[in-house]
Formats: sequence, C-alpha cells, structure tokens
Amino acid sequence: MFSPLRSIAAIAVCALSLTACVPMAMFASSSGSSYASKRNDWGTYVASKEVNALCLSPKLRFLIWEFEGHFGRKVIMSSGYRDSSHNAAAGGADNSYHTKCMAADFYIPGVDKRDMILFAMRTNAVGGLGCYPGRQFIHVDVRDRPRGYNRPVTFSGC
Repeated sequence: MFSPLRSIAAIAVCALSLTACVPMAMFASSSGSSYASKRNDWGTYVASKEVNALCLSPKLRFLIWEFEGHFGRKVIMSSGYRDSSHNAAAGGADNSYHTKCMAADFYIPGVDKRDMILFAMRTNAVGGLGCYPGRQFIHVDVRDRPRGYNRPVTFSGC
C-alpha cells in the first residue's frame, strides 16, 4: 500500500545522506577585490598565468576543497604543477611533489597564514607542509607520511 508519508521520509533520508557527499568547498566565497584580478583555472583561482592548476591529483584536489570548505573562501594558488625546467627555475627540489601533480602553494585572502598552518597540521591528507617565513602562501603536498607520523612532514619555517 502506498503511503505518502513513507515516501516523503525516504526522500528526506536520501537527501540528507547525499549532502554528506557534497564538498563544502562548493559554498566557499570568491567575492571581493582579492579575487577580481585572478584567473580561474580548472576550478581553482591562480595568482598568474604561469600557474598550472590542471595537473592536480584527486587527493590534492580534495585537500584544497577541505581548506576551502573549512575557511569558507576559495584558495588562490601561487604554484601548482611544474615541469622540470619550471621547477628548477623556481628553486624546487629535484624530487619535488610539484613535478608529480601532488603539491600546491596557496593562500586564502582574509585568512591568517597561522590559521591555515594550524588547520594543515591537523588535516590527515596533508603529507608535507612548508610555511616560508615572509611569504603569504603555504605549501601542502599529499605524500604518504612516514610510518609513525601523526602530523605532516614540515620544512621551511613551520
């Protein structure tokens, strides 16, 4: 026998369970003058035309969405994928995770860098974290953490 109340309840349960699958990054803001001059490259704001946001591993893309969802604002990437010559020119390590589509340097307008560092320290997907004193961005990568590490591998001022 058809019960409209049962159907409505089933639809409500399905809708609630599907909302858990929607990344909160969908609701992150990109309004304001900080975003006005930035280019949107493959769904990510980039600081310049030299920044490649196409080659980001799915794990890195999800990590960026975690930051955007947590802070409610879109990131602006200052470095993404680098080929070997771009990586050398940027002073990157020979085995840089940027060359493997597994690293990004970014900042979030209106969010204190220290807050981003604290969030990165407690986010399991962050394998490596660079903080670079005097720079507005942080580096995150999605390398596997060494056995026994319960926080990211840190370097450059963290």
